[in-house]
Amino acid sequence: MNFPFFIARRYLFSKKSTNVINVISGISVIGVAVATMALVVTLSVFNGFSDLVASLFTAFDPQIEVTPCEGKTVAADDSTLTVIRELPEVEVSTECVEDMALVAFHGRQAVVTLKGVDDNFDQLTHIREILYGDGTFELHAADLSYGILGIGLAERLGTGYRFNEPLMVYAPRREGQLAMGDPADGFISDELYSPGVLFSVMQAKYDRNYVIAPIAFARQLFDQQGMVSSLELRLKSGSNFDAVKRKIEEIAAGRFYVKDRYEQQDDTFRIMKIEKLMAYIFLTFILVVACFNIIGSLSMLIVDKRDDVVTLRNLGATEKQITQVFLFEGRLISMMGAVIGIAVGLLLCWMQQTFGIIALGSSAGSFIVDSYPVSVHPTDVILVFFTVVVVGFLSVWYPVRYFSRRLLK
Repeated sequence: MNFPFFIARRYLFSKKSTNVINVISGISVIGVAVATMALVVTLSVFNGFSDLVASLFTAFDPQIEVTPCEGKTVAADDSTLTVIRELPEVEVSTECVEDMALVAFHGRQAVVTLKGVDDNFDQLTHIREILYGDGTFELHAADLSYGILGIGLAERLGTGYRFNEPLMVYAPRREGQLAMGDPADGFISDELYSPGVLFSVMQAKYDRNYVIAPIAFARQLFDQQGMVSSLELRLKSGSNFDAVKRKIEEIAAGRFYVKDRYEQQDDTFRIMKIEKLMAYIFLTFILVVACFNIIGSLSMLIVDKRDDVVTLRNLGATEKQITQVFLFEGRLISMMGAVIGIAVGLLLCWMQQTFGIIALGSSAGSFIVDSYPVSVHPTDVILVFFTVVVVGFLSVWYPVRYFSRRLLK
């Protein structure tokens, strides 16, 4: 067994001549454990919110979205898109035409994003799971085109779940000359009717701004016949997602962007990652402060063990080995605090997941979830452990060497 480690372990658990040293050592372990626990819990809460937001977007966003690198649209029969559609791993592919439009209802107006989709859009996404009303998912019936509004947009326009009068939709005319004195001639207009349902993604980006309509309606309104702005895909169950995505990127060959759900909401998740990073940095500073207790504990231990040091020297221990004894002592304290803190942090995360101890609001239903969401990622636990160990090791290295030279001469 390593001689300095053996002595350090004995010092850690043995009774000191002065009880205050034991107390300070205990406080050092508790301080490191509390900082470690805070890191585990905080990072897990950020993971929980990230997973929650991802689950909300899952109902509306496709697994993979293929969009042109240049321009808004591309020909629907583009050879590259045809190859992608016919990949054996692709179960559902949906053509989309998406652009800005103006909608009007009973004197109220709003600028919206109109998303024209194929009839199989409900097979591509989980749109049926977020529909509210007395109707069902329908995009057209006979010559009528249906529009499914976000619940926030319906509130802005005052349409309700089912509007009996048509929703007027306007888009700027792409080609041709405007008639002087007739501004309306610069717009293409059409009507959308209600299928009796609204969708609610619980994200303002969609709920307040989006209208889902048939792709034929969107092509006619935006004068994009035979074009698509995106090809959206759902893969077969059991497919290797990362491998298929790489294959599609190779086929796209720089002509198309290939985005998964996280990349489609890159701005949202980038902000959440930055917030998580900032929380990690601030809590690491708190951990550094907690490690100052270890320095105080070790300096008092060095003074307390002066007689033992003399004995160790007489037995042949070198200055380096004696210094390593106290270095190991500090490292054992930091590692013990790390293990205890991670264990307590994981226990608290489990209790929050199971019982929802800390609520988001005082009244049920005020938020999307009633309690703080928690998701423990093994990579975060490993990161926290190594952070605590590294900070603990670095914080004791210089002070121990300094006190050893000054007090053990």
